[in-house]
Amino acid sequence: MKVLVIGGGGREHAIVWRLAQSRRVDKIYCCPGNAGIAELAECVDIRPTDFDGLMNLVRYEWIDLTIVGPEDPLAAGLADVFRKDGRKIFGPGASAARLESSKVFSKDFMRRYGIPTAEYKVFNSYIHAEDYVRLKGAPIVIKADGLAAGKGVFVAGTVDEACEAIRLIMKERAFGEAGDRVVVEECIGGEEASFMAFTDGKTFVPMVSSQDHKRIFDKDLGPNTGGMGAYSPAPVLTEEVERAVMEKVMKPFLHGVQAERMDFRGVIYAGLMIRADGSPMVLEFNCRFGDPETQAVLARLDSDFFEVALAVSEGKLGSLAERAPVAWRPDASVCVVLASGGYPGGYEKGKIVKGLEAAKKMKDVVVFHAGTGFDGENVVTAGGRVLGVTATGSDVRTAKARAYDAVAKISFEGMHYRNDIADRAVGRVVC
Repeated sequence: MKVLVIGGGGREHAIVWRLAQSRRVDKIYCCPGNAGIAELAECVDIRPTDFDGLMNLVRYEWIDLTIVGPEDPLAAGLADVFRKDGRKIFGPGASAARLESSKVFSKDFMRRYGIPTAEYKVFNSYIHAEDYVRLKGAPIVIKADGLAAGKGVFVAGTVDEACEAIRLIMKERAFGEAGDRVVVEECIGGEEASFMAFTDGKTFVPMVSSQDHKRIFDKDLGPNTGGMGAYSPAPVLTEEVERAVMEKVMKPFLHGVQAERMDFRGVIYAGLMIRADGSPMVLEFNCRFGDPETQAVLARLDSDFFEVALAVSEGKLGSLAERAPVAWRPDASVCVVLASGGYPGGYEKGKIVKGLEAAKKMKDVVVFHAGTGFDGENVVTAGGRVLGVTATGSDVRTAKARAYDAVAKISFEGMHYRNDIADRAVGRVVC
């Protein structure tokens, strides 16, 4: 079987890595890919939003299954175009992808189907949004309505910070049309966790839990990023809490998808806040694998990923789960992101990456490439997040130590990473 993976980040490298281990997969293509993916797949320089180019590749190469990594092509309707042409594709249609591409739609969806989430108001006026913030006070959360590469959410500790976030989104247009509207949301306390599940719109199969680290600096300081690291499992998601997520979040979500006739075949990602009493609140929905959560989660997958993805694309996840339940390894995993200096702001590209071969030789370590390229002789930096150094171990402490040992072998000019990935889990009981 031939598989096409769309995207070129660490998430897509993890997907390609898992696909390459399937006995049913003969060849993998990736558009556009990166230097690490090129070791496992044929990289083709086609943009993820070039629908005609992608379709021509699928037709010409007789590709059997396409897996979409990033959110932009899903929001633009790539899955709808492929299915209309009779192609198998892993990813929701545009109507379902609105759960990620529009914060307003997502919050209204949660309200319609009783999914627990923070109270909110929507504004398309800068002045009205600012007046509301001054009335409500801080802390408060400001969100750009549309896609903003994980950087459109601001947790403001003061009214001035909130007003500055609104100005950045709506007046300075930092995220373009994504800032036409803002969601102003109450700030709820607790601990964040990521809950991902495979779904074909009729049933869902949960993945193992994980936790992301969004802020650029240690101790969760600095601006938000696309993610600076992740680990799995997340101790905050105990068996009791997971049951609550299933009943209060996933079942109502699936009911809503069916009631509104959404074509949802892919991954549903619920960004959760677990409150002190163990009750889950949904911060956001994403309609694809998280990044870097995917690196940590797929490192623990014990089933054939291709079989799961194919069943999802065909609407046969339920029968697969009955025949061969999706299995996970008991190990823990930790992913540490190495970023370019200056990220998530401006950064330079083309810095030579050293030490990759030494890190790759380490037991239970995989170095996933995110923003990398090849200058004809060396692997070089080509993005903000450059690598996702991922390790497994018998527990989170062991996996963390192994990941940072691998990090110590890698270097490039301006390299930045957090030193506290998975600290929250170390010393806690993992269920």
